Amino acid sequence: MADRKPIIAGNWKMNQTHTDAISLVRTLSYELKESDYDRVEVVVCPPFTSLRTVQLVLEDEYIPIALGAQNMHWEDEGAYTGEISGVFLKALHCSYVIVGHSERRKYFGETDETVNKRVVAAFRNELTPIVCVGETDEEREGGQTEAVIERQLREGLTDFTPEQIGSLVIAYEPVWAIGTGKAATPEDANETIGFARSILAKISSGDVAQSVRIQYGGSVSAGNIAQLMAQPEIDGALVGGASLDPKGFAMIVRY
Repeated sequence: MADRKPIIAGNWKMNQTHTDAISLVRTLSYELKESDYDRVEVVVCPPFTSLRTVQLVLEDEYIPIALGAQNMHWEDEGAYTGEISGVFLKALHCSYVIVGHSERRKYFGETDETVNKRVVAAFRNELTPIVCVGETDEEREGGQTEAVIERQLREGLTDFTPEQIGSLVIAYEPVWAIGTGKAATPEDANETIGFARSILAKISSGDVAQSVRIQYGGSVSAGNIAQLMAQPEIDGALVGGASLDPKGFAMIVRY
């Protein structure tokens, strides 16, 4: 894993009111020890309506969990009804933003081009993008996994400097494993993440590729996290449903 510090991020998706969020974050903080934060970077990504609430809990109670958003627009302001800009997220002390999640691609028309624009905006606003890539079940069965991952990385990360690429996080989330309970085997996930790292080396450099943290996402649980994290290419997890159970999520962090 070189010197890459593992990063475990909880994507709450469209769950948790702002009052629910208070209880979840506090319970999670009670479950984790200071030594856990030394070994693993912990991130929570609540819905937009809970970001301010979670920010205040984390800061007022000195909880060393980073705050992330689930999406952002590529413009900083303007006539974009219903959208949220990186300026707003930075003002709430967000450190991370998820970009290009498969659910955004599937339901809301996200493309590699708009992923690229959002990553530009994230860097402009000093946010670290967690860039999601992954193949559908049909693409996997058709032997297209590597072609899909390469296209998503090359087009999503076009025109960035090696320094920028080295600073972001990649999340490999096979679409067929998200919310299905059907996770990729640790060996398969490791192989695909290793392939993604080889593409990063081609578009930047080998040293940069070795510095990038690449998470696995897709039905991650307390039951499979240790096997996933034992793989040399896997640097953490982007956790969906399991992150809504603070005790279970703490077990994932303490893998």
